[in-house]
Amino acid sequence: MTAVWIIVAIVALAVGVAAGFLLRKYVGEAKISSAEAQAKKTLEEAEGKAEAIKREARVEVKDELYKLRTETEAELKERRNELTQLEKRVLQREESLDEKQKDLQKKEQSVADREAHYRTVLEQAEAAKAEQDHQLEVISGLTQSEARDILLKRTEDDVRHDMAKMVRSIEEEARREADRRSRNILSLAIQRTAANHVADTTVSVVALPSDDMKGRIIGREGRNIRTLENLTGIDFIIDDTPEAVVLSGFDTVRREIARITLSKLVADGRIHPAKIEEMYGKAKEEVDKEIQEAGEQATFEADIHGLAPELVKLLGRLKYRTSYGQNVLSHSLEVAYLAGIMATELGANAKLAKRAGLLHDLGKAVDHEVEGSHAVIGANLARRYGEVDAVVHVIESHHNDVEAQTVEAVLAAAADAVSGARPGARRETLETYVKRLENLERIAESKKGVEKSYAIQAGREIRVMVKPEEVDDDLAVLLCREIAKEIEQELDYPGQIRVTVIRESRAVEYAK
Repeated sequence: MTAVWIIVAIVALAVGVAAGFLLRKYVGEAKISSAEAQAKKTLEEAEGKAEAIKREARVEVKDELYKLRTETEAELKERRNELTQLEKRVLQREESLDEKQKDLQKKEQSVADREAHYRTVLEQAEAAKAEQDHQLEVISGLTQSEARDILLKRTEDDVRHDMAKMVRSIEEEARREADRRSRNILSLAIQRTAANHVADTTVSVVALPSDDMKGRIIGREGRNIRTLENLTGIDFIIDDTPEAVVLSGFDTVRREIARITLSKLVADGRIHPAKIEEMYGKAKEEVDKEIQEAGEQATFEADIHGLAPELVKLLGRLKYRTSYGQNVLSHSLEVAYLAGIMATELGANAKLAKRAGLLHDLGKAVDHEVEGSHAVIGANLARRYGEVDAVVHVIESHHNDVEAQTVEAVLAAAADAVSGARPGARRETLETYVKRLENLERIAESKKGVEKSYAIQAGREIRVMVKPEEVDDDLAVLLCREIAKEIEQELDYPGQIRVTVIRESRAVEYAK
């Protein structure tokens, strides 16, 4: 039974499997048929849609082609119109150019005709001019060259007259302006500077209590006076002058030492070689101390600081140095004040100007010991003791040993001239005075047309008498300028020298 049931079960299972297979096949075939139908339908629908799209595309392409064709035809038409208009304009321009060319040809012909006419007229004018020149030469009796020379001479005289007028006008204007400004600056500087001027000499006098002292000064067989002269280097003049001994020498420091030495000996009463040497040593120490104090006092009064001790001592030596009778230390202080004031007024470096003004004559302290001009010696000393180049340049250039390159250098030179030109500041020898007047007259009388010249007012003015037939008014102006310029180049004077040229009753002045 069991085997039967098993067989039945196996048969049933096989039948079920076969039935399931058949059923699955039938269902699959049905699905395949349905899918094929659906695919066919979808394909047909797609083909229909594609056909519709193609039809629409054809319509759109046709429309676009139609539109493009229409636009192209319109553009072509527009361009044809533009080309037609352009062609018309080109034709019009060609016609205009043709007309202009015709006008130009007419003008060229007219110009050629005029040129030919001008040549003809020019030839006729030249012929007429030549005939006129010939007639003028015949009438005047002068050749063309002679007439040209006369015309050039007349033109030269006219130009010279105009030049002289211009020179006179410019110089007068410049002189007025320069005088005004310099007068204001110098008057201000001088008013603010007070200075005393005492003319020192080359001798000193020592008073004696009695004439008996003269013998004691001379000593036995003159040994005392010889000792004094050998030590001091000063000449002791003992003559008939009552109760006085004259000391003579150019070195003021030595002369001062000698004066103090003799005064101490006279006060002490004991005069012999040993005492003379002792008193000489004390006098020398006193003078050295006075020199140092004088230098320090000068720097204090000028408000100058930072000077080397050697420079201060050299400044103090200037107390015993004179120039044309003017004390050099007082002169240096005055130059420092004037230069500083003028520098302040002009906006320059006032401290530099004062410092250089105080040191400008430093070389005079040792100029008897060192060769060269005192300006160069002073510049070398200032450079050696640490002064700046600007100060050294002012010292070196204040007497034109080198050309002034700075405003302060010019101001120091001007202050030096002003200080030396003060009335009573300096003493001048008769020989120098006469020589100056002769040089002025020599320069004036060397000029053509000058008859006589006279230097007056102590050489401050020169009056020149000219020949009126040789020097007219215009030449007088130029002559004044030439004389003044030569005086400026050859001679060196503080202040101004007025040149006056007198022609008949007229005078022309020029200050230099």
